[in-house]
Amino acid sequence: MPNKRKWYKNALIALAYLAVWEAASLLVGKELLLPSPSSTVARLAVLLIQSDTWLFAGLTLLRIMAGYFMGVFAGILLAILTARSHFSEELLSPLRSVVKATPVTSFILLALLWLSSGLVPLFISFLMVLPMVWTTTAEAILQTDRRLVEMCRVFGLSRWKIIQTVYIPSVLPQVLASCTTALGFAWKSGVAAEIIALPKQSIGYRLYESKLRIETVDLFAWTLLVIALSVLLERLLVWSMRRIRHD
Repeated sequence: MPNKRKWYKNALIALAYLAVWEAASLLVGKELLLPSPSSTVARLAVLLIQSDTWLFAGLTLLRIMAGYFMGVFAGILLAILTARSHFSEELLSPLRSVVKATPVTSFILLALLWLSSGLVPLFISFLMVLPMVWTTTAEAILQTDRRLVEMCRVFGLSRWKIIQTVYIPSVLPQVLASCTTALGFAWKSGVAAEIIALPKQSIGYRLYESKLRIETVDLFAWTLLVIALSVLLERLLVWSMRRIRHD
């Protein structure tokens, strides 16, 4: 019953936003400026039956998710290193601060000088994820109860057993939460990188092409696809992380 109520509530909220969109479209009165929800969904349906759409979406997903997983892996490794070594923290923290403070557009333009257009979204996604996972994981490691660690040592537990029984349960919830947040940033920044770098087989290229040709309905349809993929990825990630936490 609670699930049904939640579903009805979400459906009503979605309908309310669609109604506002429809009203705004009617008020503007020009599809060129603001297409209606029906024309956008109809155009998206046409795009979804085209094989090129799935190819472009698949390649975009591959680039961004490769960067995302690389960023998560590197972030966890750097967090372990800097949490264990004060010198490493002092040495590497300026680099983390620079990555966090520098505008994404600057990194995209610099990456275009060094990398092919297809690798730029991967690199940018990696950079967006890295400091988020790194910071959160390092803080979680440092906040682990030292008394539990000392107690485990008194009872003669091995280092790996202490990691399994103390560190992982303590750190895991915060790491998983940061991974969920980082996914949204990776996705948005990766698509933005595609729009600037313009790898031809990508969603970003099609968004840019729609804007260039003033095909507003196409622009909205591709944007809707980006949002749908982002929501689907986040739901899949949350489901996977719940499984990991309960295992």
